[in-house]
Amino acid sequence: MKKGIHPESYRLVAFKDMSNEDIFITKSTVDTKETIVVEGVEYPLVKLEISRTSHPYYTGKSKLIDTAGRIDKFKNKYAKFKK
Repeated sequence: MKKGIHPESYRLVAFKDMSNEDIFITKSTVDTKETIVVEGVEYPLVKLEISRTSHPYYTGKSKLIDTAGRIDKFKNKYAKFKK
């Protein structure tokens, strides 16, 4: 590896999957202002929409999540083309 191009500020960070509330802790340099206490230890918190515990590729289950009414918006937009 080249010297001096990789960050030096790795620390333990908690990543939380907001779709199923799963939390995993790993090293990262990501900046965040939120924190969370896990097993009595406070970690910086990064919120994720999807992770390995909720992604259909890893779980083998297809799950439909309509976060902002996108399905209804799509159906309304293309309803005029129905025969």
